[in-house]
Amino acid sequence: MVLRSRRCRRPAVAISLALLVLSGCSGGEDGDGESAAPQAPTVVKTSTGTFRGLHDDGVRTFQGIRYAQAPTGVRRWALPRTATAPKGVQQATRPGPRCAQAAATPGASPALSEDCLNLNVTVPGQVRKGEKLPVMVWWHGGGYTSGAGSDYGARRLADSHHVMVVTANYRLGVFGYLGLPGLDGSGNFGFADQLESLHWTKTNAEHFGGDPGNITVFGQSAGAMSTCAMLTSPAARGLVDKAIVMSGSCALSWPTGTLFPGAPAQTPYSTLAADQAAGVAAAKKLGCHGERTTACMRRLSVKKLVPLNQEFADHLAYNTPLLPKNPAKALSEGDFTKVPLISGGTRDEARSFVGGALKADPDSVTAKTYPQLLRSAFGSHAQAVSQEYPLSKFDGNAGLAWSTVATDSAWACPTLRGNQELARRTKVFAYEFADPDAPDVNGIGKTGLPQAAAHATDMPYLFDLGGKNLLHAAPQKQLSAQIIASWTSFARSGEPTAPDTDWSAQLASQGKALSLAPGHVRPVDTGKEHHCALWNKVTPS
Repeated sequence: MVLRSRRCRRPAVAISLALLVLSGCSGGEDGDGESAAPQAPTVVKTSTGTFRGLHDDGVRTFQGIRYAQAPTGVRRWALPRTATAPKGVQQATRPGPRCAQAAATPGASPALSEDCLNLNVTVPGQVRKGEKLPVMVWWHGGGYTSGAGSDYGARRLADSHHVMVVTANYRLGVFGYLGLPGLDGSGNFGFADQLESLHWTKTNAEHFGGDPGNITVFGQSAGAMSTCAMLTSPAARGLVDKAIVMSGSCALSWPTGTLFPGAPAQTPYSTLAADQAAGVAAAKKLGCHGERTTACMRRLSVKKLVPLNQEFADHLAYNTPLLPKNPAKALSEGDFTKVPLISGGTRDEARSFVGGALKADPDSVTAKTYPQLLRSAFGSHAQAVSQEYPLSKFDGNAGLAWSTVATDSAWACPTLRGNQELARRTKVFAYEFADPDAPDVNGIGKTGLPQAAAHATDMPYLFDLGGKNLLHAAPQKQLSAQIIASWTSFARSGEPTAPDTDWSAQLASQGKALSLAPGHVRPVDTGKEHHCALWNKVTPS
């Protein structure tokens, strides 16, 4: 396999979430079952149609609800428009199409639908009279190139703590983030879809028993980067009351090679000019150029365009009407919607990416290549980094050493700095997911790296993946219960409370976080743990 920096830098965490290919449904406990709580209806009228859902294992689910018009034909690369309501009752009992994306696993077929702007609603099966459910809107991860809202089963969230959960699709890759000179919405189509899903939720929440005045947006990886960006968008003002940013701080910054060996230094966001330049270059590859470039691109088949998706990973553009500023700059200047936040990541984020690199090419990270990786990433600081992270400290395991360097420099310390910036102006609850035995959702397998709290391994603690609860050990189930209780209580009141959990908002301003590990939920000095004194000199914000 030939590895290229832009196209192949996320082999493990597109979150293909390898275990999503598993089929079947998980069991679980029913809701509280109080006799005063009658069973809620499964037919709901919304602004985009009347939908029949399902009563399923203690919850009601409504799947594949269209929230915007199909972005096809001349509406390919156009900002979303609100869907019109068809006549009659529509079946909302199966997931809608995934947005166009490459196959998740070798030998599988790519998803080729553009008519994919649908969402899923999960609410308790029983409701109390007059109850208004806190609303949680989920934007999935996947490097802006893969994934779907339907991958994330929200039964445990909705059932155990009486919340309404919305999981939404948005356009991906070239379909969601293409930029071209003169094209309205360049670099922002997927982001605009996310905002449209938020508008739909605010308009329709009460039809499902939700409270349109109490909406929390939460996301992981690309979904978290979108959530953070949303806080800086003038178009999102008044749409959100709280936010949860999981492994996707606005302040993230990846030195050369830290996402994948050979990947250039980059941030989660792109300038509009850079995005448009990438779009022109991509169009030329397909024979489209000149004044009619957009029209030419719109005539191409989905199948011909999908291979370009990886070219537009991390291409959410700013200097646009929806994102006037770089979200990182807006954050540092205090130019963002000041709502309560939960913000953090996983203790071993980069283990997923390095594991993926080693699966693709076992020689990409070795004792021989380690010094060059350090030089490429950190230049004149490479020697200082090598002294802080010598191979001997990792028993000669270069993959473990490099993944630790990448985690600390590119994920943990930028997130810590971002949390401190946010905490100067609003309430922030900082956390670090730290279960060393978390399920290997990225499928990195036997790469010589020990199991860890890698990027995306926290997902099974909130959601069923592929219809399954992947947690089997009692301590992990207990941690999941604590996380779900914290996230849902935060959505309800702005305070993350859970049994055996004492979480102070002061931790973020102190450069600390609440460590979330089975049997060990406690404050930790994340700055010290991740050597941030060094990284604040080597990779300052």
